[in-house]
Amino acid sequence: MNEYSPEERKQLLSLAHQSIASRISGRTLRVPAPSSHLAEMRGAFTTLHRQGKLRGCIGYVVATSPLYEAVIETAAAAASEDPRFEPVRQEEAAELQIEISVLTPITMIAPGDVVVGKHGLMISQHGRRGLLLPQVPLQWGWDRETFLSETCHKAGLPLDAWKHDAKIEAFTAEVFGEAVSEESLQQ
Repeated sequence: MNEYSPEERKQLLSLAHQSIASRISGRTLRVPAPSSHLAEMRGAFTTLHRQGKLRGCIGYVVATSPLYEAVIETAAAAASEDPRFEPVRQEEAAELQIEISVLTPITMIAPGDVVVGKHGLMISQHGRRGLLLPQVPLQWGWDRETFLSETCHKAGLPLDAWKHDAKIEAFTAEVFGEAVSEESLQQ
């Protein structure tokens, strides 16, 4: 069962689009809490796709602000601060499809307890940290060991660091968004 209603999901997606438009025009979106539920402290990621390709993804694993504010902040950051991409331009904004991942608190997990498709992972060691959302291994068809190894890779660690004293943490996420083409699943 989903924690967020279709109306709450629409509100969060709308805030994400508004935040991106505001950032492009040099402003910061400030709005009152849409509801007490959306004002609860939650970690969140906002992922942007354009023409079926990843266009940006930024988020907070730990709840540092109310959910609606986290979505506003991460949407603007995904559009302008993801170091893998140039900032989103005005002419691209209308073509963006947004996906929001609302995270549960992060906890330690044993490698054998990781469930592909349920857990997102954060692996850290020697000051390096990598994170992958729960939907990523499904998109790539990974098994548990590949998911663990790819999270290590994202951290810049050896692929088998998860077997050797790396800190492994997991979370779950409610993921929702706008339609993204099947091509994006291969990006």
